[in-house]
Amino acid sequence: MRRGTHSGRSAALLTAAVAVSLAAAGCTAGPGTKDDGRAPKPERSHSTAAPASGPVLAVKVDNVRAARPQTGLEDADVVYTEPVEAGLSRLMAIYATELPESVGPVRSARESDLELLGQFDRPVLAFSGAQSKLLPLIDKAPLRAEPPGEDSEAYVRAGDRQAPHNLYLHPRKLLQEPSGAAALSNGFTYGKAPAGGRSESSRTVRYPAASFTFSWSDSRDRWLVSMDGAPARTADGGRLAPATVVVQHVTVRESDFRDFRGSNSPYVESVGSGQAEVLRDGRAYEATWKRGAAEAGTTFTTEDGEPLNFAEGQVWVVFAGGS
Repeated sequence: MRRGTHSGRSAALLTAAVAVSLAAAGCTAGPGTKDDGRAPKPERSHSTAAPASGPVLAVKVDNVRAARPQTGLEDADVVYTEPVEAGLSRLMAIYATELPESVGPVRSARESDLELLGQFDRPVLAFSGAQSKLLPLIDKAPLRAEPPGEDSEAYVRAGDRQAPHNLYLHPRKLLQEPSGAAALSNGFTYGKAPAGGRSESSRTVRYPAASFTFSWSDSRDRWLVSMDGAPARTADGGRLAPATVVVQHVTVRESDFRDFRGSNSPYVESVGSGQAEVLRDGRAYEATWKRGAAEAGTTFTTEDGEPLNFAEGQVWVVFAGGS
């Protein structure tokens, strides 16, 4: 781990994460979103994945309005949405099959990130910093931590945005090649949709101060993402559009960490079991999720106990309160 070589100025950056408190999330139906007519990118197959060649890359991505549009999210294999302080949200983008030129804006890590990332084999975690009391836990976690430092060529500051929403990562400065989809090892299965389900044109998940809406597009065969009521776009003006969306109901509790205002950072319990809805092909399927240990992946099964296949393509997992 390279954090130990950073200077005092780097350490100051690592302790600069800002926080405020969270309430539990809820789910409601949401409005549809107009398709922008752009064709989807060629699909990356997970069912014929090549052997893993290295670790996956996990990047903590800012998700307040000033951080949008983000860069590189469309290339992630999996995007996790996490509740954070003040009822806001943050993203964790996981890269295994493709490394974009740039990802960001990059923001700080949280305690529950370590449990979430335990399912991958020593992933590389790119993040802008963390509370000083959290750093020893990051040091002990089974991952390779890569915050910015004076000796790092992987991070740059964009001149057209205000700090702290202007830190970007060049992934190939950390990893030469994508690791391959087999490196995900996260329990997901891909393939034919199960029988049943219900027709679903739009679904909204609400946090106290943030919301995500996923609207089905027949022409794109994808779920078009809106955040806080506005279309979620890529840096080149396209739409973020995953093939599968998972609304995973989890326990959200207080962590052992507080920010300088005294506000508690929420902890998302990603180990355990609970209910979920899997959205694919314009339909919603009730599911049960289970993850037995931090080093295990999360499985999603039907009422009959069979694996619930995801559609080939990008997956968004939205953590919602209420397990």
